Amino acid sequence: MILLTREPLNPQVFTRSVEDPGNGAVVTFLGVTRNQTDGRGVLYLEYEAYPDMAEKMLARIALEAEARWSIRRCSIAHRFGRLEIGEVSLVVAIGSPHRTEAFAACAYVVDRIKEHVPIWKKEFFADGEVWVGMEGHH
Repeated sequence: MILLTREPLNPQVFTRSVEDPGNGAVVTFLGVTRNQTDGRGVLYLEYEAYPDMAEKMLARIALEAEARWSIRRCSIAHRFGRLEIGEVSLVVAIGSPHRTEAFAACAYVVDRIKEHVPIWKKEFFADGEVWVGMEGHH
C-alpha cells in the first residue's frame, strides 16, 4: 500500500495492511511533527510534493526493501500540505518473518524517502520560516 495524501493518516490502517500469518514481526514507524527545531519553536509544517514522481519513488523504495530483506509486505504513506504539531506526516509499516529484517528494512525505507523522494518540508516559526535542508542557502 502506497499513499500520498493531504488527509490525516491512520497508522493502524497501514500496520494492519502488512499483517500476515507468516510474519513474526510488524514494525511501524511514525514521523510526527515536533514543536521545536534547534531550540526554535515550530508553529506548523508545510510539505510540498511532486505527486506522480513521489508515488513512483515510494513504490520503488518499498520494492527495494522487500527484495533486499525478503520482507513480505511494506506500506508507506506520506502527507503533504499543512501539518500541525503532533500530526503524523509519515507512516512506514513493515511485515516480516523476523524482527531483525523488519527493523532494518524500516530504517532503510525512512532513510531512502528522505534522500530520494520529491517531498519538501518547510518549518514555520514565530519569526520566519525555512525549507529544511536549505537553511544555509539564501
